[in-house]
Amino acid sequence: MTQAYLDNSATTRPCAAAVAAMERCLLEEWHNPSSVYKPAVEAFRLLRQAREALLAPIHGEGCELTFTSGGTEANNLAVLGAVGRMRGKQVLAVSAVEHPSVRAAFDALAEQGHDVRVIGVDAAGQLNWDELERALSDGASLVSCMQVNNETGALLDVKRLHDTVNGRALIHVDGVQGFLRVPFDMKYADMYTLSSHKIHGPKGVGALAVKKGVRLKPQHIGGGQESGLRSGTENTPGIAGLRAAAADMLALGPDMPDKLMQKKLRLVEAVREAVPEVIVNGPAPEDAAPHIVNLGFPSVRGEVMLHALEGAGVYVSTGSACSSKKLKVSGVLVAMGVKPSVAEWAVRFSLSPHTTDEEIDYAARTIGTLYDQLKRYQRR
Repeated sequence: MTQAYLDNSATTRPCAAAVAAMERCLLEEWHNPSSVYKPAVEAFRLLRQAREALLAPIHGEGCELTFTSGGTEANNLAVLGAVGRMRGKQVLAVSAVEHPSVRAAFDALAEQGHDVRVIGVDAAGQLNWDELERALSDGASLVSCMQVNNETGALLDVKRLHDTVNGRALIHVDGVQGFLRVPFDMKYADMYTLSSHKIHGPKGVGALAVKKGVRLKPQHIGGGQESGLRSGTENTPGIAGLRAAAADMLALGPDMPDKLMQKKLRLVEAVREAVPEVIVNGPAPEDAAPHIVNLGFPSVRGEVMLHALEGAGVYVSTGSACSSKKLKVSGVLVAMGVKPSVAEWAVRFSLSPHTTDEEIDYAARTIGTLYDQLKRYQRR
């Protein structure tokens, strides 16, 4: 059966280079990098090389890179770790459309008595800059925003964020959905999160890039690995896979994001032709990240469309993979002003550089056929 995998924001298929690097590490370079004999020292050297390779594309020379179990842990370390080194109750700012791993961390800080300001967004997912300025004027010490929204593809204006903060607070950028697909420069942030399995690497590994001088309180304690910030023996096979996946993505060339955008626009145009009623949730596709678009199919609930598409071998999602099984209306779309009744129709499509035109065209044709069938059974 023909298939089309269009859920790359949930996870990506590990590339051959990542699988080969992991296998080599498991079979040959498996020694503990904290030990002191020669093979272990070689494993430690490979970790150092991986840090340098991952910092280079985000212009992170001079920054530190801490390996974690994934994007969630890296986000937790950034938010909870930064506030953990601050004295007294803090004013903190977070956007209304963050990933649960960031919002839940701020919720925990609010329960501890910190003054958490949730910064609203407009219909295109852009920050309410006046609200952010008020939070900063009230003494906000940490601002956290995502580089690319995982549900709508809305892009953060990182330069404007940096210029607005103007040194008054630490800046954390969740780059899980942006790393290597949207350019980034560490000069605009103090901390930046990335994840392996979003770029065709293995699950279970991520990293937090941190500018020198930024102090974090460890959230994992024990043996003092990762310069004391993340205790626990490093996942060397996973790190090897992450490094190889990043190299594989970079080898696609500087025009890869543009080619990816063309794939997405091809999908949007094909779906519009098949379903003229379709609506775009969030920014215009050409103004968003090159790999994510959120579409609504009037009168058909998102999970109904998802499972109908699944039966035809087309794989999509209704939003964040971390919360999609809860089958609730997207809080991100509601924060952007989408009516709950309209947000129920939402389906997220997310591509990778390896998505083919055949997958896109097959998905669009299938959507048109299924929508014509499903809209007849709309709820009254």
